[in-house]
Amino acid sequence: MNAHNPILPGPIAVFDLDGTLAETAGDLIGTLNVILAREGQAALPLDQARDLLGAGARALIQRGFAAAGASLTPERLEQLFQDFLTHYGEHLTDRSHLFPGVVEALDRLEAEGFRLAVCTNKVESHAVALLDALGIGDRFRTIVGKDTFAFSKPDPRHITATIERAGGDLSHAVMVGDSKADVAAAKAAGIPVVGVTFGYTPVPMRDLEPDAVIEHFDALAEAVARLVPRVVVKPAA
Repeated sequence: MNAHNPILPGPIAVFDLDGTLAETAGDLIGTLNVILAREGQAALPLDQARDLLGAGARALIQRGFAAAGASLTPERLEQLFQDFLTHYGEHLTDRSHLFPGVVEALDRLEAEGFRLAVCTNKVESHAVALLDALGIGDRFRTIVGKDTFAFSKPDPRHITATIERAGGDLSHAVMVGDSKADVAAAKAAGIPVVGVTFGYTPVPMRDLEPDAVIEHFDALAEAVARLVPRVVVKPAA
């Protein structure tokens, strides 16, 4: 290696999954409503329940029961969490699909030398299975879930550990997400964040003050180009 022209690992784009890469609310809320029905609670309308998403299945169950006016003991929550995982794992793609422009955006970033990774608060096995079913699982150097490490978003280590696991460079990284947890984790990690407006958040994305906001994946490459320094990219192995 030429000491005067070091080859860096290359830039990396880290994506959230639910509400960012894919519209998954129908299957997630569908599973939540199955759990609510088993417990004698009324179903939640999808358009009202979308904003309950973003922090993982346990939080979704807690929020769902709170919205229904019911409470759960920690023990019951854990039992329902396991029930949720089982049912949801069998219905990952009943209604879920990629947002428009995702594949083209990934193509563009890869062509510009970016590594790609996923950092989600969905459990890792479901994230891998879902992305594989949607046809893009093999695009990512790593797919990290809520249970991959001992911490998860909004803890910034969830993102920094994802970047390390993917062989990326923290100083040439960007996060793409749809929620307060994504924005907060990226800011705490010291990397720029692109917020999408079509995901799951009770607070408008612009109010969360990400470094850039996009309304369609067609705009992602341009936003990333403004935020990530140019680097010497290592040739693909």
